[in-house]
Amino acid sequence: MTDPTTPGTVPGDDPDLDEFPDDDTADDAADDTEGGSRPPRRRRRRRALIALGVVGALVLACAAVAGTYLYSLQHSFYSKSVQVALPQSGTAQGPGENYLLLGSDKRAPEEAEAANVHGQRSDVMMLVHVDAAHENVYVSSFPRDLYVDIPGHGTGRINSALAYGGVPLAVQTVEQYVGVRIDHVALIDFDGIQGLVDELGGVDVMVDQSFEGDGIQFTQGLQHMDGETALVFVRQRKQLAEGDFARNRHQRALLRAIAEKIISRDTLTDPMRIQDLVSTIAPYMTVDDALTATEMVSLGFSMRGIRGTDIHYLEVPHGGPTTTSGGASVVATDEEAMDVFRTALKDDVMASYYSAHPDGS
Repeated sequence: MTDPTTPGTVPGDDPDLDEFPDDDTADDAADDTEGGSRPPRRRRRRRALIALGVVGALVLACAAVAGTYLYSLQHSFYSKSVQVALPQSGTAQGPGENYLLLGSDKRAPEEAEAANVHGQRSDVMMLVHVDAAHENVYVSSFPRDLYVDIPGHGTGRINSALAYGGVPLAVQTVEQYVGVRIDHVALIDFDGIQGLVDELGGVDVMVDQSFEGDGIQFTQGLQHMDGETALVFVRQRKQLAEGDFARNRHQRALLRAIAEKIISRDTLTDPMRIQDLVSTIAPYMTVDDALTATEMVSLGFSMRGIRGTDIHYLEVPHGGPTTTSGGASVVATDEEAMDVFRTALKDDVMASYYSAHPDGS
């Protein structure tokens, strides 16, 4: 047995014993040679490990909070809204993403019968194209009486697709007409729009012309509107010289005002306010079953740099008012202009298209 006091050896020479010393003597001695200006190395190592542990705990806590929030958001949305399955699309996926927004103004049974209207019809129909870079958004509205082919039902007003086959047929009709795949769809009842505007504390809408509707005076220029006023604003058409075309502009103006309020900093940075908005609007919404809360949050995060000036509003090309052989008043299509629009959508070059159509038409 080797004597630990044998010449040439000193206690602690065994490297296996000294790899993790029991005290900080050696570290302290090394630091003493530098005037004690630094904490001992082992203490620094210990503090670093503690710091890493704290950071890791914070990351896990944040993940748990985010997961809880997403679950709560999804539960709130799906327990109150209606989800529908969409048929398999036969249209190839192109760059960018396309969303269909539908607005439906439910009628009282006696009013619908008097107007010879059966089923739910979309008084608002807008195609939202988000470019592949997620830097610009293009919102294109359709005249509700646009005379197009409705799969399985011949030619008819585009808004009647919702009455014939619900949200799935409305999506099929638009996909076939514009030539791009619709990734997701959302239908909102007008009562939901009223609730949304009120939840936002009202919105400032740019009114393009002065007129009176349902006892409310609208004056050209920027006008603050609560939910009820906003609903009256987007419903009026008979007293306007351009009828439905003017109403389409008013719908885009309200959507612009809502979008600018929602993407304002005080809304997007407040999770509770987002939760309140979802809870308010969900009971009035129908969406495709693939539009999950996680999908919506992911989209919102990817578009976090979008500002109001990055959202562009325009109108799908169309002809003028005309009458069918059966005597129905409709809006004619303009296939030549539509082909240009279709190409811009398909190739994700809506920026060039919009530049060539600064008036939005």
